[in-house]
Amino acid sequence: MFYLHGADHFQKDQAVRALIDAHLDEATRDFNLDLLRGTEVDTETLASVIATPPMMAEWRVVVLREVEGLASSKHAREELIRIAGDPPPGLALIMSCTVPAGSKAKFYSTLARAARSVEFKAINEADVPGWIMQRAQGEHGIDFAPDAAQALGVAIGTNLGVLSQELSKLADFVGDRGTVTIEDVAAAGTKLPSQDRWRWFDLVGDRKFDEAARTLPLLMQQGENGVGLVIGLATQFLRLGIAAEEGAGGLERSLPRHQRWLAGRVATQARRWTSAEIDSALAGLLDVDRLLKASPHTDEHFLEAWILGLRVRAEAA
Repeated sequence: MFYLHGADHFQKDQAVRALIDAHLDEATRDFNLDLLRGTEVDTETLASVIATPPMMAEWRVVVLREVEGLASSKHAREELIRIAGDPPPGLALIMSCTVPAGSKAKFYSTLARAARSVEFKAINEADVPGWIMQRAQGEHGIDFAPDAAQALGVAIGTNLGVLSQELSKLADFVGDRGTVTIEDVAAAGTKLPSQDRWRWFDLVGDRKFDEAARTLPLLMQQGENGVGLVIGLATQFLRLGIAAEEGAGGLERSLPRHQRWLAGRVATQARRWTSAEIDSALAGLLDVDRLLKASPHTDEHFLEAWILGLRVRAEAA
């Protein structure tokens, strides 16, 4: 019994397909695969389908999507928990669920304990460029330039299904060249922002303060806000601090899997900063955060003042 839950529908669906392929042969798949939805099936039909034995095969697979649709029925809840705890021979029951936000119903935790449970959390936007590069290489055998991955991630967001479609399109677009550049992403029809947060953070990390100040209004016009940028900048400077003390290897060990590709880039930036400058920048960001929450001035005003302060201190040094 398998219980797949979480907000990442794309990866849940991939896991469902992989489990189906692992249990069924193509020759007998049509006889031994049932696809159900908890929002549509009644308890009696579900019980009947689950009780049907395999036909000419070792396994029968029942995929039950939208398990949350059965949560309001006591009979359905009890039936699913019973089956998960004592499944019929030859049954592979794959349950896919999105637990409603804020729900504390014991039904979901009980299912997770009774079955083989895997949670698929929604991907963090900071992980998207690394996910793009990894999937491009693993699924299509192509390289994806980091700046192209960052731009595509900003343009599309965290919807992995849409990103996967874009990757397939770009793989066909570049063909034998085997590397996707930011120019390719634009030429293939994706509308790219004139500036994105990742390139902007790199401008600050590379000490290109004038350019960072000049392009800050573009970020704000594209929907960024001061609190979000302060959080991103604080993360950038914490990484710079780790790289300054422990090098690229130390930073790589501290980063999440899909962000480890950043270690070399951040380590290069860290060589341009002293520890005192990094500490001062972080202290300044803390002040900006407080001002953003207490002052009537615009977000852009305080961030620009912080950037210009970095430039002034760098010139004085």
